[in-house]
Amino acid sequence: MEDQECNLLIELRQRVVQKFSDFMTRVAEFDELVAVGNRLLIGFQQGLGFLQRPAINKTSKLVEKIIKSNETKRVKSYVEAGCINSHDGTQIDHLSKVKCIVGEMESLLDDVVGAMQTTNENLSDLQDRYFDEFGQQEPAYDKEETASTHASHLHKHEATDYAALMAIIFSMVKQDYMMQERIISSLNFKSSTTELESYCLMWSLRPFINDEIMHQAWKILP
Repeated sequence: MEDQECNLLIELRQRVVQKFSDFMTRVAEFDELVAVGNRLLIGFQQGLGFLQRPAINKTSKLVEKIIKSNETKRVKSYVEAGCINSHDGTQIDHLSKVKCIVGEMESLLDDVVGAMQTTNENLSDLQDRYFDEFGQQEPAYDKEETASTHASHLHKHEATDYAALMAIIFSMVKQDYMMQERIISSLNFKSSTTELESYCLMWSLRPFINDEIMHQAWKILP
């Protein structure tokens, strides 16, 4: 029975470690998108600042002539569309990519939880069959079997550690995503300079992300 338990726990650990590796790949992709989103937000802030400048005095014949002579198809379409910032669609697309990655991370976490539950059930069934066969009598184990048992328990704890880290990191990332979603949904041409500065600061600081935990996760990555 010890060999069977050991094999189950080793297999569990291998599966969890692989899922953890895939999970951290998604974390890296998420971090890259956070940086991209930050640049988009700063770009929106700068663009809005430009649009909020005093309007050009078109009563001047010279100014009107300069505007008309430099009016491209893109500028004309932009004005006809009501000066809708081109960042709007980009931000929505960005948020969609981030949401997709968060969903993949949640799926990987669910896989790990399911694998651990299945292994626990298999171990329980194995123990039940063992007691049905041997009753309360315990067979003698040699030193190698005892060492194998300790190794299997070590692997079990390691799998648990990986799973716990994944759960903690997912919780942080999801909160970070929700913050991004709230910021993007609140952006409009009436946003004040103070609001935009606060949004940029929160986005860059990422208050829901614990750097120490992230460092620990990267450190134990195989």
